[in-house]
Amino acid sequence: MNQLFIRDMNEAIATEILNWKYEAPYDFYDIVFTSDALNEILENPYYAVINHTGELVGFFCIGESAQVPIGVQYGAYQENYVDIGIGMKPELTGKGKGAAFLALVINHIKEQHHTPMRLTVATFNKRAIRLYEKFGFDKVLEFNSRGIDFTTMVRDHLEYEG
Repeated sequence: MNQLFIRDMNEAIATEILNWKYEAPYDFYDIVFTSDALNEILENPYYAVINHTGELVGFFCIGESAQVPIGVQYGAYQENYVDIGIGMKPELTGKGKGAAFLALVINHIKEQHHTPMRLTVATFNKRAIRLYEKFGFDKVLEFNSRGIDFTTMVRDHLEYEG
């Protein structure tokens, strides 16, 4: 996927992300464009990932924005981890491009936070779970929100990915 870069989020990028449409069953990740959704992306720690030509490849967020709110009731977010959430442009998913994307995100977070990471993924998203496991994430807890099962996964080691 050539070289990838992290950029600060802006309204144009956020608007593009909010208009992404995934194929079923991944359409679960579609976000309805509202002013609240736009503000969520612009007012919280969301970052754009672009390629060498400036094309948007995906985004990631950290902290509470990366959590599924009901997970708190299940104790999913008690330990001291940096929560990460990632999203890749729909046309790029399922094509073997996730490893370079995830490596960039992991390395960036390690440089900034020096702490273990946690992510929450819809349990049906087997291809994402396989990728996360290749990067050393281990399944920890499952919980349900509005009929969707989620799995939290943690990565306790701090070495960089390449």
